[in-house]
Amino acid sequence: FIAKETEFSLARSNYTYRQTVKILEYTDSGSVRGKYELVQDIIYTSDGKRNERVVYSPVPTLRNILLTPQDMQDLRDVQPFVMTTTERPDYNVRYIGPEQVDEIETYVFAVKPKELEKGKRYFEGQIWVDQRDLQIVKTYGKGVGRLKKNEDNQFPRFETYRDQVDGKYWFPVYTRADDVLHFKNGDQRIRMIIKYEDYKQFRSDTDIKFG
Repeated sequence: FIAKETEFSLARSNYTYRQTVKILEYTDSGSVRGKYELVQDIIYTSDGKRNERVVYSPVPTLRNILLTPQDMQDLRDVQPFVMTTTERPDYNVRYIGPEQVDEIETYVFAVKPKELEKGKRYFEGQIWVDQRDLQIVKTYGKGVGRLKKNEDNQFPRFETYRDQVDGKYWFPVYTRADDVLHFKNGDQRIRMIIKYEDYKQFRSDTDIKFG
């Protein structure tokens, strides 16, 4: 499973895609009070570095919450969680058992960071791994990390779903969260929707030689 996820991570860096983020902030009566939207085209350089080109970014109208660098890091790395050989030593992984998700037979694992290193973000929760392809098809949990003393930063629980885009690998396609964040000055309900769309392969590792 870890080997297949590592293979997928490398394959994903050969694809461009569009990431759409929408975060809604609610009043106590259940109406929308504020909104954050961001549409980006994600591409990768030849050395695997991620580049983001902003397509749409209206002025946020959120009042009670402020998106921090940790929130943005979660959008990049935690919500579309991938468990590779690089991440594996950072986590305790415990097998829970088999479970059917829709029509997919999966293995379920509990994932928790061994320790929180300053400046890093981690995933904590459960992952569902396809029994045939040995890749993550669903993720449920939250982003965690080491916070500064008296830092009141809360993170929602989310679900991420994957789908086969190229008939071989399972790519993140949808993340959703509907949670109440318990800040020191009061509770705040939020809803988050992230879409990963228009996956397009733009390069190959195959060398073609003529003559």
